[in-house]
Amino acid sequence: MSWLDYLRRLYSLDTLDTRFTTSSTVPPRPLASQREDGAKPGNATGKGPKGIGDNASPSRWNTTEFYVYYVVFVTCVFLMFNAAIGVSQESHPNYPKFSHLLSPGWIPGRKVDNSDAQYSTFRENIPHLFLALIIHSLLRRVYVWCTGNGFSSAYSPLVQDGNDRANGPVSPTATAADKRLNQRVSFDFAFALIFICALHGFSAFKIFFILYINYNLAIRLPKQYIPVATWTFNTSILFANELCKGYHFAAVAEFLMPWSATSASGAAEPNWGTWLDSYGGLNPRWEILFNITALRLVSFNLDYYWSLGMRGNAIEKKQLDPSNLSERDRVSSPAKPHDYSFRNYIAYTLYAPLYLAGPILTFNDYISQLRYPAFSITPSRTILYGIRFLVTLITMEVMLHYIYVVAISGSHPEWEVYTPFQLSMLGYFNLHIIWLKLLLPWRFFRFWSLIDGVDPPENMVRCMSNNYSALAFWRGWHRSFNRWIVRYIYIPLGGSGGPNTPGFWGTIRTIANFLAVFTFVALWHDINLRLLMWGWLITLFVLPEVVAGLLFPRRKWSKHREAYRVICGIGAVGNILMMMAANLVGFAVGLDGLKGLVNGIVGSFSGLVFLATACGALFIGTQVMFEAREREMRQGIWLKC
Repeated sequence: MSWLDYLRRLYSLDTLDTRFTTSSTVPPRPLASQREDGAKPGNATGKGPKGIGDNASPSRWNTTEFYVYYVVFVTCVFLMFNAAIGVSQESHPNYPKFSHLLSPGWIPGRKVDNSDAQYSTFRENIPHLFLALIIHSLLRRVYVWCTGNGFSSAYSPLVQDGNDRANGPVSPTATAADKRLNQRVSFDFAFALIFICALHGFSAFKIFFILYINYNLAIRLPKQYIPVATWTFNTSILFANELCKGYHFAAVAEFLMPWSATSASGAAEPNWGTWLDSYGGLNPRWEILFNITALRLVSFNLDYYWSLGMRGNAIEKKQLDPSNLSERDRVSSPAKPHDYSFRNYIAYTLYAPLYLAGPILTFNDYISQLRYPAFSITPSRTILYGIRFLVTLITMEVMLHYIYVVAISGSHPEWEVYTPFQLSMLGYFNLHIIWLKLLLPWRFFRFWSLIDGVDPPENMVRCMSNNYSALAFWRGWHRSFNRWIVRYIYIPLGGSGGPNTPGFWGTIRTIANFLAVFTFVALWHDINLRLLMWGWLITLFVLPEVVAGLLFPRRKWSKHREAYRVICGIGAVGNILMMMAANLVGFAVGLDGLKGLVNGIVGSFSGLVFLATACGALFIGTQVMFEAREREMRQGIWLKC
């Protein structure tokens, strides 16, 4: 394999997540050997609907039009980085305003912008996280060795039923599968208890108490009350965690026994709660991490609720091989009744590799993967995925050492000092830093999970700069959360209404459900007005795309593809500008900062000229994005984002 082939495989969709190249309805085993060899997916193995490649246009990569685009691309990328690095130099007039936010760096002669509190926490704990990964993996292997070798010691020659070993491991018996599940859950349960206590100290008991209540809501309530009780409880917990700041033991002690919190003179003094709070573990602020855990609580309860309506074994009714289920069947097929036990529930909700940040895995999928190993996990693919993580980490480090846009934005600068081009680059690279700071933790924890033998969904499908559709963007950004929302909120609300509400009213229902979804998403991230505005802005900015889709349906332009491509490119430029504005408000500079950026760009004639030039560059970028997706379609892949 040449270095070029290696790079292609390293950055292939299949290496990132086999879900991108395999339909969710296709069992994975027939594709195992092909994917392991790095073969390109075609129509037979691709994710798209049948015949998707036939609808793709001929390649434009070697046309004169695209050679012009390449020149523009090289020039623009150089100028963009040059502008961002330029405003980060010590010689810039605004440097003294943000220099105090910079820290000593490991690249000679450069400081590092470590001013983002969220990423700074992850960055400073990377060595400890790798240590936890190594300890967890070693303990898992020691436990497996001490308790038996799972399937390798439980294979029976009677279960091969004609399957060739070239297509993956032979099917285990049901007894062997249950043995593997019990072995893995036992370890996950024990490790989770130790992990949570070490992480949160005495606050771990608060988490266990919340988990216990949620479990009993599902198991003990009559079936018809489970969904309402689940949503009411978990939503209330998210608000209570925020408002009560994690229920400090000192505050609880003062509330229950007010006389113990004050001295005879009336001054506040330490109590037993203060002593408990002093042992808060490695991360005392457990309530910050609980938002992710709450999603798993809902998943367990609703998966259990839906299992109560199933008569008999759904897998046996469909005559499916339980060891070779498609992803959709793993998620939708309920676990066995006895699998909804308290031990399994704790092991799932506090599963160490995914506890801190996800990605989010449904309970049904978790149990299925513990019972039968996922064919998508191979040593070579996991190693390549780890290399991609390290490359991304190095990229982030270099950017933070040379581009100080986070510190600049956080120092409330004098926006008029910057040119319109520099202002736009401050916003653009701010969004890239946001993308990278979320991508890195998600990839690390997914890498840890893959090493442990569990394959959760990849959270980031495309680079931030490779998006032109608001709808598609949210399908690919925090993808596991998006899939969770679709399964547990959007579809139960009615989705787009299906065939019963076509046309205009179907669109209205879709938008109303979008508003409900993004309101929940904003409040789930954090209970503040800025993120609520972000959620509503996203819904507002989806409207033009939905309306444009109604006015310019693709099927009516089948004979005018070139004109349709230009129209879509113009609309995509507007989409990109609106998505950048919404995300800058929600996650970077806020509404006031956005006003400063916009006024600096459009407040002069030169700014308007720059804006028109920038729109032209974005139009070229969208044409390249279109062609990248056409290339995937020619390979039989349709990601819908």
